[in-house]
Amino acid sequence: MFGPGREYNFTRPNEKGEYEIAEGISATVFRTVLDYYKTGIINCPDGISIPDLRDTCDYLCINFDFNTIRCQDLSALLHELSNDGAHKQFDHYLEELILPIMVGCAKKGERECHIVVLTDEDSVDWDEDHPPPMGEEYSQILYSSKLYRFFKYIENRDVAKTVLKERGLKNIRIGIEGYPTCKEKIKRRPGGRSEVIYNYVQRPFIQMSWEKEEGKSRHVDFQCVRSKSLTNLVAAGEDVLEDQEILMHHPPQVDELDRLNAPLSQMVSNDFQD
Repeated sequence: MFGPGREYNFTRPNEKGEYEIAEGISATVFRTVLDYYKTGIINCPDGISIPDLRDTCDYLCINFDFNTIRCQDLSALLHELSNDGAHKQFDHYLEELILPIMVGCAKKGERECHIVVLTDEDSVDWDEDHPPPMGEEYSQILYSSKLYRFFKYIENRDVAKTVLKERGLKNIRIGIEGYPTCKEKIKRRPGGRSEVIYNYVQRPFIQMSWEKEEGKSRHVDFQCVRSKSLTNLVAAGEDVLEDQEILMHHPPQVDELDRLNAPLSQMVSNDFQD
């Protein structure tokens, strides 16, 4: 923390040659941490916030682990340790599993990526003539039971989102959504039209972009009207009105996590609207 050439040499002396430390750290937490320099162990008393203790240890370059911290609230301690483990684990998943898929999308000229995480036992069997009418064909499929179990916990999804932000990605969404795996039955509609009913399973998804504004061009597009006749101008105006009506009748999509966390009455209302 103080030595030259140290990795964490971020503390600088003032004009008197003194080092000012522990700014923003309460006296109680700082007094607790001082035990580490005597015994190598921090005994956290009741009433001390584990997140605050964690921040203090990070500031003073003290390893925050089970060999260093002793406290009565094991739940809070294990929560912090789980966050550390999830951060390291998702770093591995990102490099080994997710990044190759993102690179493949980038090579196709895509600016974003939507990945659905399926288990190793899942299988996708779509009807070629009647695929699911939801745009799932543009999703990338990742078979990994380990990543599926990792994303079961909302805390791990929050950690993963933090890691992706640290790596410079934008427009990040991580949640749970229904994904069609195989057709369940075929219904015959009047007029001979067939409708395929698919079986949906709840699986994690990751959506992210590596551009500043998703789906928006940073160039100005000019619409050219060839003729200045009144008829064509009116027709052009009608086209603009139709486009505005389409936008007005298609509200933004609701995040799947919001749907899962919403009250039952609101979920039913949203389903009827859909």
